[in-house]
Amino acid sequence: MGKNIQNGSVRIGDTDMYYASFGTGEKTLIVLPGLSDGLATVKGKAWLLVSPYKKYLNDHTVYLFSRKNKMPDGYSIKDMADDQVRVMHCLGIEKADICGVSQGGMIAQCIAIYHPEVVNRLILAVTAPSANAVVKRVVSDWIDTAARGDHVGLMKDTAEKMYSERFLEKNRRMLPVLARLTKPESYERFFINANAILHFDVREELGKITAPTLIIAGSDDKTVGNTAKTELKEGISGSELFVYEGLGHGAFEEAKDFYDRIFAFL
Repeated sequence: MGKNIQNGSVRIGDTDMYYASFGTGEKTLIVLPGLSDGLATVKGKAWLLVSPYKKYLNDHTVYLFSRKNKMPDGYSIKDMADDQVRVMHCLGIEKADICGVSQGGMIAQCIAIYHPEVVNRLILAVTAPSANAVVKRVVSDWIDTAARGDHVGLMKDTAEKMYSERFLEKNRRMLPVLARLTKPESYERFFINANAILHFDVREELGKITAPTLIIAGSDDKTVGNTAKTELKEGISGSELFVYEGLGHGAFEEAKDFYDRIFAFL
């Protein structure tokens, strides 16, 4: 079946960037995760992360990248995009399909704007072209909660902002348990990622995106709001928009056909 599951890292400047990869296909897909990467990287997790991609790995080679390990204060979304492209070149990836989820979608937008030559097709999932009022309120609250060291509170509010009520009804009781198992030693990485979101705005540059683009959103997104998907659709010429009715920011986890939809577009 050609799974070829690997954990890897690339040296970049004075630090490293972790990735997980799977597959042997000629088509390359790069997946960029959201703000959760500020709490835990993909290091050593390839076997845990491969599941949604298994049936596509004969035709595709998939890479999931974390942000680099050491990030300076003031590290921006554009900086993250620039470093991602450097790492692609280090791995010999000259061009790829790129899927960005949430904050990863912000990085993907910057890659498509400032490095169009490396992008084949673009998927922007549950993301926004700027730190709109909803984004600023939600992310600022998360920063404040983390600053108090209230990890259970952070995980509970993240879940409330991400998932549908139906999903939460089934899983709410488990959230405090999961939170205690996922608390990082330090929130420094989280703070840098979160502050980068608060300063993000490429609305005036969306017209520079020329790659065929699929936008995936939920109809009730409490994390990036419900105007973000429309701004992306109107700003990116020829883009396609699909909305999961009744789902929100966690559509990439709740929708059973999420990955089928991505690979059909590719």
